[in-house]
Amino acid sequence: MRVPLSWLREYVDLPATETGRDVQAKLVGVGLEVETVEQIGAGLKGPLVVGQVLTIEELEGFKKPIRFCTVDVGTANGTGEPQEIVCGARNFAVGDHVVVVLPGAVLPGDFAIAARKTYGRTSHGMICSGDELGMGDDGSHGIIVLPPGHETGTDAIELLELVDEVLDIAVTPDRGYALSIRGVARETAVAYGLPLSDPALLDVPAPNAHGYPVKIADPRGCDRFTARTVTGLDPEARTPVWLQRRLQKAGMRPVSLAVDITNYVMLELGQPLHAYDRTRIDGPIGVRRAAQGEKFTTLDGTARVLDAEDLVITDNRGPIGLAGVMGGANTEIADATADPGTGRVSGTTDVVIEAAHFDALSISRTARRHRLPSEASKRFERGVDPEAASAAAQRTVDLLVLLAGGTAEAGVTEVIAPTAPRSISMPADHPDRVAGVRYGRETVVRRLQQVGCDVYGQDELVVTVPSWRPDLAYPNDLAEEVIRLEGYENLPSTLPKPPAGRGLTDRQRLHRRTGRALAGAGFVEALNYPFMGQAVLDQLGLPADDARRTAVTLVNPLSDEEPALRTSLLPGLLGALRRNAGRGSHDLALFETGLVFRPTGHEHTAARLPVDRRPTDEEIAGINATLPRQPRRVATVLAGAREQSGWWGKGRPADWADAVESARTVAREAGVELTVRGDRHEPWHPGRCAALYVTVDGQEVLAGHAGELHPRAIKALHLPERTCAMELELDVLEQGTAPLVAPRISAFPVATQDVALVVAAGVRAADVEAALREGAGELLESLRLFDVFTGEQIGEGNKSLAYALRFRAGDRTLTVDEATAARDAAVALAAERTGAVLRGA
Repeated sequence: MRVPLSWLREYVDLPATETGRDVQAKLVGVGLEVETVEQIGAGLKGPLVVGQVLTIEELEGFKKPIRFCTVDVGTANGTGEPQEIVCGARNFAVGDHVVVVLPGAVLPGDFAIAARKTYGRTSHGMICSGDELGMGDDGSHGIIVLPPGHETGTDAIELLELVDEVLDIAVTPDRGYALSIRGVARETAVAYGLPLSDPALLDVPAPNAHGYPVKIADPRGCDRFTARTVTGLDPEARTPVWLQRRLQKAGMRPVSLAVDITNYVMLELGQPLHAYDRTRIDGPIGVRRAAQGEKFTTLDGTARVLDAEDLVITDNRGPIGLAGVMGGANTEIADATADPGTGRVSGTTDVVIEAAHFDALSISRTARRHRLPSEASKRFERGVDPEAASAAAQRTVDLLVLLAGGTAEAGVTEVIAPTAPRSISMPADHPDRVAGVRYGRETVVRRLQQVGCDVYGQDELVVTVPSWRPDLAYPNDLAEEVIRLEGYENLPSTLPKPPAGRGLTDRQRLHRRTGRALAGAGFVEALNYPFMGQAVLDQLGLPADDARRTAVTLVNPLSDEEPALRTSLLPGLLGALRRNAGRGSHDLALFETGLVFRPTGHEHTAARLPVDRRPTDEEIAGINATLPRQPRRVATVLAGAREQSGWWGKGRPADWADAVESARTVAREAGVELTVRGDRHEPWHPGRCAALYVTVDGQEVLAGHAGELHPRAIKALHLPERTCAMELELDVLEQGTAPLVAPRISAFPVATQDVALVVAAGVRAADVEAALREGAGELLESLRLFDVFTGEQIGEGNKSLAYALRFRAGDRTLTVDEATAARDAAVALAAERTGAVLRGA
């Protein structure tokens, strides 16, 4: 909302010394977001005067039309003689009143004016356009042609209000009243402790049976409709300069007198209005819901297909306006046009003024459905004062009579759905308890009365909120009003005191250690929105009965393409990988930790919790029962090179083993051992997929999967070839976490024994490793697979697994016999369980 300071001063008698910056500071102090203060006309210096064009001579021989004009500027030039000016514009004629800047003046942008020779003549000044004076968009982009009646030589700086300050306010959704000069003036008056001259305090005639007929079919969508009629408008009447300038400063473009007046009153009072050409209305005006698929052409010339929830203004023919959003082309105010033959001017002479109050939610949905935001819808969806409709209609009628020579008909139509004033009960000390500051009853009552509330009672206050504040609905809303007017800066800063002995939970510690460990292993964290759609699950190739396809769907999703909460971290993480690869990053290793959402079948809309007290344990349990299961997971994805090539040697591409190793990195932080087995699980490649198990209370529990993605999934998601991924459930790892034991460092040397075992190709290395660990006994310190070999030497269908076994005792140096015996025991058990044969034996 752009608020000219000169306009604001009409309703609040601010001290003459107060600048826009001063007002900005005051308004920010009471909670309005004043983003900037624009200095209009900064650097402008006269003489800048009204002139009348006396003669125009067309100069020939130039690439563009050039005119040599003489202009009467009165005595502003010191001689009273006509001023000679060269001008290239053509939108003015002899006799027109224009704005002339004389030598010695300075225009905005530090543009000094002096007499100069151009196009063979000497130009003593300029005939000005709105752009040159910094007036903004007036819709013409040409020379300013003033309405008749202005005396030549008059100071145009004062006439056009070229020097002003404009406050640009970012109005939050809960403060719709601030989308008007009236609303901002009320806040300014409170901030300065000054009286408000309310522009809505007008004498409005009582409704009668002679007004234009109106029929409301949907009183819930439209609870108030005021109609007034003005006849005999002069179609040639032009918008006066002062009104045009106020619209321009407020960010609106002048159009025509009738439309400009409705826009002006909307800015002044906050009530959107619409003017209909009465001769183009067929029968009574109605308000109803649109029929599904009904067609209607709005003022912008666009044919629209209406929805059954759209609220429309109608006559006997059908829709003539999209309620609260935009009028229709079939009742548009006609501009004045002259008949070429007779010279007679025609245009709209009789208008019906609509000032109505519509349901905010309905208008908001209609504007978004049709992608048609307007100044009217912006106000209705934030809340318009329903009591201002009659005053706004009267103000519009008065201006049409004054400026367009119209006559106000005696008929006044008001259709009102009865509503009771809204009252809120609140303890008098409630703002004190919310703010932690003692204000006292007197201060609370005074501040609430300043915002327009009626307050009754002593210890328990009954507060009747004003019609222009639909955002005040609960005691906390009233407390906020008291606190903001008393000053947020006056609230004491008190640091919370955490109770002793509390720190991070085990779950939080594991979450942080996991992130640090993966970052240390070369992964980059990528946080993604927790939303997904069914399309990505199809691309991953998940079966129709996969549990990950059962998701919680949001009522109001941010995107229709992702309406559900994620059941896996992979869709978002793979999307991040694809975006980075598409932007030229080819060697990628990303990770994410976060919640996934797995429905339990008991989800439903939760009850609304109270705000005036702490919820009971039963209420909290009821809320928790509606939530899906939310396990915490970690996922990694890799593509491109895992080790770069260089002078040190060749690089290595990322493969399934790196994904498995990232899982082991996480498991080490949790203090658990992973058991790795081959598996088939979408979206991984069936031959390069590992199931990851953790032992919990003696039972193996599936914790996640890792490996290379299936080629079909890679193609469908447009991922780099051989992309690998891992997903692991941290909550399962936390269950398998053993008590942390400090490592024991032995002072005795280690004994290393290597063994190479030949097994069938189908035997899993994890099974061989498990047998070796168990057979080696307590002397085994570590076991590492360092080579896998296949070839003719070991026979077809076989493979050789080479392990390095490290033995150490904590109390002595092991002998060769002891280490060899432990190795032989390990080999014997592996042979018994997996059929392993010692290579070369």
